Order: sequence, then C-alpha cells, then structure tokens
Amino acid sequence: MTQDTQNIASNNHDLEAMKLAVIDAIEDIKGFDISVMDVRKLTSMTNYMIVASANSSRQAKAVADNVREKLKGKGFAIRGTEGEKEGEWVLVDLDDIVVHIMVPATRAYYNLEQLWGEAESRRGHIKSEE
Repeated sequence: MTQDTQNIASNNHDLEAMKLAVIDAIEDIKGFDISVMDVRKLTSMTNYMIVASANSSRQAKAVADNVREKLKGKGFAIRGTEGEKEGEWVLVDLDDIVVHIMVPATRAYYNLEQLWGEAESRRGHIKSEE
C-alpha cells in the first residue's frame, strides 16, 4: 500500500467513526428521524450531512451540545456551531460532517433531504463534454 492509499483508508475509517459517533450522540438525547446524506459528489465543503429532528428548541440545543461533547471526547475537532440562540435549527460543523438538528416544523419547511436529493438527480442529467 502506498502512503496515499494508507492515508485514504485511514481517513475513511476516521470518517466512518465520526459518522457513527454523531449518530450515537443524537440518539443519546432522543433525537429522531436521523438522515445521513453523502454529499461528496455534490460539494467540496463537506463529505456528509446528517439531519435529525428534536421535539423542541431546548432538545435541539441539548442534542447539539451532546454531539460537540462526544466528538470532542473522541478527539475530533469542532469547527463551529450556529443557531443555538433560537434553537429551531442548530448546526454543528465538524468539517467532514455538518450536523443539522431541527424542530419538525423547521425541518419540513427547509426539507434539506429533498433539496440535496434534487441536486444529485439534476447532476445525474448533466452530460460531460469530454
């Protein structure tokens, strides 16, 4: 195995561990309706988006706090958090994964899964000029 191949394998393992840690942290605080979207083919900003629901803004904040605590405890870096003041939609940026925790009404309104799914399906119809 070359050094580059080893780094890719290691990064994929770390990414999988990070993804599982996020899901566990969400479930610990009773977050629900968890959706994991692989967006690597759609954007260079992140690899995965994880969307979850919380019953209230208070629970959304608690879920976000737990995600940060658990991931920090496992040695992952937290780039930032947005939306904690209102709590309707809290975003935790882990660089390789962006976590969205929303109350159901906000989640239904923005419908990120459909938005990113449509981007994938539109991208599939674009033909290369090569």
